[in-house]
Amino acid sequence: MINIDRKNKKILYELDLNARRSGSYIGKKVGLHRNVVEYRIKRLKETGIIKNFYTIIDTSKLGYISLRCYLKFQNINLEVKQKIINDFVENKHTFWVSSIDGRYDLSVIILVKNLAEFYEFWNKILKKYHKFIQDQIFSVYIKLLHYPLSYLTSITINRSKSEIIGGGTQIPVDEIELNILRILSINARMPLIEIARKLNTTSMVIKHRIKKMRRQGVIQGFRTNLDFTMLGYKHFKVDIYLMAYEKAGDITNYLLSNPHLVYIDYTAGFSDLELEFHLKGSDELHRIMDDVISRFPNTIKNYSYFIFSEIHKMRYMPE
Repeated sequence: MINIDRKNKKILYELDLNARRSGSYIGKKVGLHRNVVEYRIKRLKETGIIKNFYTIIDTSKLGYISLRCYLKFQNINLEVKQKIINDFVENKHTFWVSSIDGRYDLSVIILVKNLAEFYEFWNKILKKYHKFIQDQIFSVYIKLLHYPLSYLTSITINRSKSEIIGGGTQIPVDEIELNILRILSINARMPLIEIARKLNTTSMVIKHRIKKMRRQGVIQGFRTNLDFTMLGYKHFKVDIYLMAYEKAGDITNYLLSNPHLVYIDYTAGFSDLELEFHLKGSDELHRIMDDVISRFPNTIKNYSYFIFSEIHKMRYMPE
């Protein structure tokens, strides 16, 4: 855990709201000169707190469907486990790969155009690793709501708005736009002129295409990938099973005021309500759930949780 001051937390929060904001803009927000802001960002990158800047892309608007798999391993050693993880990380179809501390060992989200493409992908995985897989649990991602890291600031934040992935109508995009998305997906802060140079076009063309894709909702936002464990936080996933399913919306609306809520997952084929938090420890999660249970009596059947112990890959755009 690294102690960072209030100004650095404000800088991280502003970058998480929009990673393409200039040092001048952020400086005005946090009360620092542009040069100081840029220096602090550089130091945050050097210490590893900032891993990279990424773009949230609604891949459903590009014609992709998202499937999630939880894996439980068996008869496995560290070398084989790392080989499996590396295979998933290097595969062009995966956008999220994370180790889990809990009832499963690995979480993978796969982006494909259709189920036949998924079957081909998964068949190759099973041919290589079937004997090491004890259990495999699948679900279909319907929608993912991604919220700002509001716990980084003491300011009261309106959290009614989120980035949305899933459920969109497909939008036609050309090769230039696809290449822009591929670049921004792993470096959301890359200057327009540098993107233009890579794609052999002009910065005005790049600016226009980015603005167009933001308007269409293909680009949902520009965010900062933090190593939040260095700030003392863990990434908790809680699965809630309801007795009164019609109360799911009321529960999520109530929890929106919690600055530690970072994702709401809507899936088919798993629990009734899936929430993700950045918290210091499991005692905080239990306090949150105790509060929810008391405020919504006779609504929650039970809940379970696990921790994403290490995120190996997060890329919102197929390679």
